[in-house]
Amino acid sequence: MRTNRLRTAHPVPWAGWAALAAGAVLCVVGWYGVSGERYAERQLPYLASCTIPGAALIVAGAVLLAHGRDTLAAARVEELYGLLVAAEPAGADGPGRAAGSPVAVGDELLAVPGGTLWHRADCPLVAGRTEAVAVDANLVADAGLGPCPICEPPAPAEPPEPADG
Repeated sequence: MRTNRLRTAHPVPWAGWAALAAGAVLCVVGWYGVSGERYAERQLPYLASCTIPGAALIVAGAVLLAHGRDTLAAARVEELYGLLVAAEPAGADGPGRAAGSPVAVGDELLAVPGGTLWHRADCPLVAGRTEAVAVDANLVADAGLGPCPICEPPAPAEPPEPADG
């Protein structure tokens, strides 16, 4: 479920790609002009009018693309926060949950493959996710998982030692 805000085209990445393309075209034109001239004094106009502005446009495009990714990431964080707030059950205090009441209380522990946290099964961040897997101490140690700050799950129990026979 995505909001309308994320479906709109962001102008910053498009401007970055346009600046990169224009810079590449100018660099190619400058290179072509320089390669056709034998003397350095005839090559300088191509450097000044095409190659140097082209390189500047390439740098500007890279900066715009880097900034555009940050803007998109911030919009996604806002969307996730909105989903998390919307998932809170109505409690005694009205629209939010009761003060001091836990977000999740289940004993089953889950993690999403590729994630960095383990959660309670009823945590809003993993509830209903079919790809979530059960967590034990070995998985936490192997994957370097940390506890979710939202549902504050307990540490997973150590698996039983195999009996030597």
